[in-house]
Amino acid sequence: MKQTILTLFCVCAVIAAQAQNNMEYRRNSLATVLVYHPEDEFGPEIYKAFDSLPIPDKYDDHTIEGARIINNNTVHGLRRDSGYYKATYGHQLTAAELQANARYTEKRLNDAEIGKKMVAKWFGFEGNSAEDATFNTKLIQTRGQYNANDVDVALALQTTRGLATLSDAGEELLGNTFVLVNDITYVTAEQEAAAAKAAVGVIGGLLDIFTGGSAGRDMAKAAGAIADSFTGFKVKTHSYLYQLEWNDSIAAIFYQFHYTGTPDPEKVQDFLTDKTTYRLKYVAHQYEFDKKSVLKGQYSRTELVRTICARSIDKNIVALAKQYEDFKVKTPVYSVLSNERGRIEGYAAKIGMKEGITEGSKFQVVQRVLNPETGKTTYKYVATVKAKKGCIWDNRYNAVVEEADGATLPYTTFTKVSGGEILPGMLLIEGKYRKITE
Repeated sequence: MKQTILTLFCVCAVIAAQAQNNMEYRRNSLATVLVYHPEDEFGPEIYKAFDSLPIPDKYDDHTIEGARIINNNTVHGLRRDSGYYKATYGHQLTAAELQANARYTEKRLNDAEIGKKMVAKWFGFEGNSAEDATFNTKLIQTRGQYNANDVDVALALQTTRGLATLSDAGEELLGNTFVLVNDITYVTAEQEAAAAKAAVGVIGGLLDIFTGGSAGRDMAKAAGAIADSFTGFKVKTHSYLYQLEWNDSIAAIFYQFHYTGTPDPEKVQDFLTDKTTYRLKYVAHQYEFDKKSVLKGQYSRTELVRTICARSIDKNIVALAKQYEDFKVKTPVYSVLSNERGRIEGYAAKIGMKEGITEGSKFQVVQRVLNPETGKTTYKYVATVKAKKGCIWDNRYNAVVEEADGATLPYTTFTKVSGGEILPGMLLIEGKYRKITE
């Protein structure tokens, strides 16, 4: 018995060490979608900017072809069955409007069977018809770092360990698959200038009434010129987060009635016509609008829109990760930093301001352990670290172009607050993580 336990421990340690050495880790999977407002002057440019932005590199790209845009033609003040309540300059969405938008989007995504398409992508669904289509687990094997036999469905269904491995893959991979829908509207300098001129004009007119002169009109004219000279473009981004529903009951339906590694027209047809099993659920909302945002670099109109949209979406992703635990970002310790005497001075990780890192950011360091007997993954707490002042990487979109402080750093440096030995490949997770075992 003791020998078995010792062997099991050694195998777990080897697997953990291998995962640490090759820097592979299980990311959450993400697809991003834009609510497109073609009626807006900057609508087409926001569309182009969004379409050119990659999925954040801390998530695996699970984009569904042909499903990146929800076209909306709602105008301010109207609510149509086919549109959204729209955030515009001077109009903030109410809680009821946000909830309506979230539920409407959920319906749109499920009507388009995006959840089923995400499952199909996970299982390599391919073929020209129900007659020759099949599934495979190559993507699950790659993203989950499983051996081929570990996720061979036919073999797995015959053993308790195999079923546990499939359950682990479902919890670690499919259950952490998300769609982020971004509804982006904007405020331009012209809109702010018009509002400023209108306000100052009223004040100036009142001043002239009381003084009988033209000082008020002169003041309004000068203020209008100043407002017109202001150059700025700010976006209002409402991000709605949706998660693929995946649990043991859904998995049982898929593996028993739909999955097939060889042509089976009946199973494939059942999968294609199933409209209720594979769904997305709404889990969280985040709003970002920075009235004081100023870009230092010289940008063309197109690049200006792209940069501001990218940073706004990134801010919402950071906030959603803090708000909703399943969406948390994991990132590996890149290296241990030592001085010339061999004394450890910190730990490097390839995350920074794009992921919301500040001087107050604290992370748990965890070790991922895959039990070869049960096929299940656990996370063991190792230590707590914090970002080091003056050593935070500014990896935001176009930060290098703006020559921002920290933009040329290759990583962010963390220092240990408490805990044990930290090794390269161990994972950093911000805040508390409920899956951690002591």
